[in-house]
Amino acid sequence: MMGIDLTGRRALVTGSSSGLGRAMAEAFAAAGARVAVHYRSTRDAADQKAAQDLATSLGRPDAPAHAYPADISNAAEVESLFAAIDRDFGGLDILVNNAGIDGAHATCAESDPAAWETVIRVDLLGPYYCARQALRRMIPKKRGVILNITSVHEFIPWEGYSAYASAKAGLSMFTKTLAQEVADQGIRVLAIAPGAIETPINRSVWNDPAALKDLDQKIAMGRLGQPREIASVAAFLASDLASYITGTTLAVDGGMLIYPDFRHGG
Repeated sequence: MMGIDLTGRRALVTGSSSGLGRAMAEAFAAAGARVAVHYRSTRDAADQKAAQDLATSLGRPDAPAHAYPADISNAAEVESLFAAIDRDFGGLDILVNNAGIDGAHATCAESDPAAWETVIRVDLLGPYYCARQALRRMIPKKRGVILNITSVHEFIPWEGYSAYASAKAGLSMFTKTLAQEVADQGIRVLAIAPGAIETPINRSVWNDPAALKDLDQKIAMGRLGQPREIASVAAFLASDLASYITGTTLAVDGGMLIYPDFRHGG
């Protein structure tokens, strides 16, 4: 039976101090990869500690893991992040663009332009800055994988979150275009579109029985996904088991995109 093997690979998972990012970092390490843990800022002591604790747990005596702070919406900080990874890991084989925010709820007419632009900078420009740095390391070696974490909202509009939905849709087309650019150079670029996953970012929903019931009705399988269910797919896509897959989005959503409300007719 074939297993997922990432032995010898060096992976950066952005936003890996908690939630989906943490689960993916753990899955990559379990498959043999060395993982660079990323967190947003040293100004958030809890986030910093969580990232450092995770890096400690993932490290091995012969291959320690490290935790790195960086604001991925800042090109200069991303450049410094990759320079630090070069120093500690000697390069990069896998990039997971996971870090993102959804922003505050506001219709377009009521929205604050600065807040809207912040979501775009983090969710779209951040992956661009990271991919640009990663490719400069992958292209000379003719090998690498970039995974962009989008959302079912690259497909489904979301009232009040136009910046988030726009960024995720943009990230989907960025994935396809980037894959087209580097497919003949041994580099694969893919996206994963998670549905509703039980992570700290949506705790207010899954802790509210009424809100959870409403959400579950939007999912064909009738339940929230678990972080490990995204992480296992990410590890597979990053591995050689997926060596002939590039330039596409894989929805891991429990059937949200098949619109379960329509199972009894339109």
